[in-house]
Amino acid sequence: MEQLFAHLSQYHPISDAARQAAAACFREEVHAKNDMLITQGQVCRRLYFVEKGCLRGYYHLEDKEVTHWFGFERDFVTSFHSFTTGQPAVENIQLMEGAVLWSVSREDLLRLLDTYHELERLVRIAYEKYYLRLEERYVNSQFRTAAERYEQLLEQAPHILERAPLGYVASYLGISQETLSRVRGRI
Repeated sequence: MEQLFAHLSQYHPISDAARQAAAACFREEVHAKNDMLITQGQVCRRLYFVEKGCLRGYYHLEDKEVTHWFGFERDFVTSFHSFTTGQPAVENIQLMEGAVLWSVSREDLLRLLDTYHELERLVRIAYEKYYLRLEERYVNSQFRTAAERYEQLLEQAPHILERAPLGYVASYLGISQETLSRVRGRI
């Protein structure tokens, strides 16, 4: 849990009272490789902080799995729409490695945010980062070539290539595995 508080403290100071209250609400979860954290149709009731491991979020599209995000150490992950609205998830979240996560329920999180405004500010910052990543992803998929998307991934997030299977990476980039192989061969 220290990694969680160290990460949060980078963005805004946290009082001892807020820290103690949050520590009482978060629970440690240990998951094995290939475990499903959330499956399509299930309501996501928890927000997760990744202490160790990596995950992916993906949709089913016809007979294919389409990876749309990866989560690694020091990331917050959830099925955002489901967590926020209480509606069933349209995505799946799968562990790609064994993982240690810290999770908090939506109800506990809302109570913390009502009581400790520095935590509310931290969540706002996390939401802003989430939105920016979403917008970047949209711009990349609409306006960049496969080679440009791959080069940007190499520059900004090479750890994805080191830890995720190439099939997931190709799906994330919106290209076939064959196209990814050709692009990688040229770079």
